Amino acid sequence: MNYPDSVQFLYALGNEIKTVKLGLERIRAVLDALGRPHDQCRFVHVAGTNGKGSTCAMIESGLRAAGQRTGLFTSPHLAKPTERIRIDGRPISAAEFADAFNRVHVVVEGLIESGAIDLHTTYFETVTAMALLVFAEQETDRVVLEVGLGGRLDATNVVQPGLCVITPIDFDHEQYLGRSIEAIAGEKAGILKQGIPAVFSRQRPEAEAVLERRAAELKIAVARTSDCKIENVDIDVRGSRFDLDGMHVSCPLAGEHQVGNAATAALALRQIGVVPDGIANTVWPGRLERVSEYPEIILDGAHNPAGARALAAYIERFYSGRRVQLIYGAMRDKAVAEIAGILFPLAQQVIVTAPRQARALSPEALRDVAYHPNLYVAPTLDVALELVRDAAHDDVVFITGSLFLVAEARASLSRLL
Repeated sequence: MNYPDSVQFLYALGNEIKTVKLGLERIRAVLDALGRPHDQCRFVHVAGTNGKGSTCAMIESGLRAAGQRTGLFTSPHLAKPTERIRIDGRPISAAEFADAFNRVHVVVEGLIESGAIDLHTTYFETVTAMALLVFAEQETDRVVLEVGLGGRLDATNVVQPGLCVITPIDFDHEQYLGRSIEAIAGEKAGILKQGIPAVFSRQRPEAEAVLERRAAELKIAVARTSDCKIENVDIDVRGSRFDLDGMHVSCPLAGEHQVGNAATAALALRQIGVVPDGIANTVWPGRLERVSEYPEIILDGAHNPAGARALAAYIERFYSGRRVQLIYGAMRDKAVAEIAGILFPLAQQVIVTAPRQARALSPEALRDVAYHPNLYVAPTLDVALELVRDAAHDDVVFITGSLFLVAEARASLSRLL
């Protein structure tokens, strides 16, 4: 199959979350048939609820700045599936993506025919196998591997990492991971391995207790950001700078919450003998990303309550004196009432809309569950953008909620601005 056909086939496998099949049997069978490419790579394995993508990007940037050939696997993508598999910071080409897909797909079909597996691997399992194949063949020095969902039964958990990292744990995907922080933390702790050191971000007490108990059971060494001294913190609208136990860290990602993510990344880099200077070069689109100055437009994929709280803190800190317009759209499986309760009171005008996705919650349904005295319904993002086109010079427009909406906004605004 060519690249468009391979992407279409992956999408036909179904939505990654809705069709998730937690378990490692299929992915292990596929990787065994591919010659176990993951055995040829060294991994930093990263789980968590919030900040894991940003943390992965910062770790990878630090490794690359230190001269290492890097692989980076993250999800979801913003614009193209090729973004999920990166070599030295660049997405693989469409041709490379299609080639990796075809080789994995042939193996999967053969395993189905022989009865070795029951069904085709899911979208995420397939792309995970593709990524591991690419990373091995590209002879990477180290791969930063982001967990897709949970940890214990996530397809990425077939690897034997050199370091495990767990970013802040909070509520998300409760229908798969459990209805309590303790249950969710137990799933995230599933990436921890006997004898493999770990780095823990500062956690909620109930999550911390679960992680510490599991680390003790496995007798692993843990470095914690909560044990580090963070001094001389300087935060502005575009990033932060601080000292962490004698290391200077410069983080170009906006938001106070990124201090914690950068501290986690710096600590992870120190554990593998790399200075954190390269964090300063990190690029991570769609997270408090400023895409226009006049009017000021900022994109942020705040898709769960913890992400909404981080965005709210950013707005309150830097935009309390400005007129805020908010464009919001979400998927049906998200805690939209709670998120709206956090974000909507900070805006003078709210426009609810929906990304072009089958799982999107309709703007009308959003209006029914989320009150704001100055709320408008836009059937599409393009209509929403028209409503803010004449924003006053001092207004700031935040486009947030689903990463699908953020991706759509990036594409639309690149054409309009």
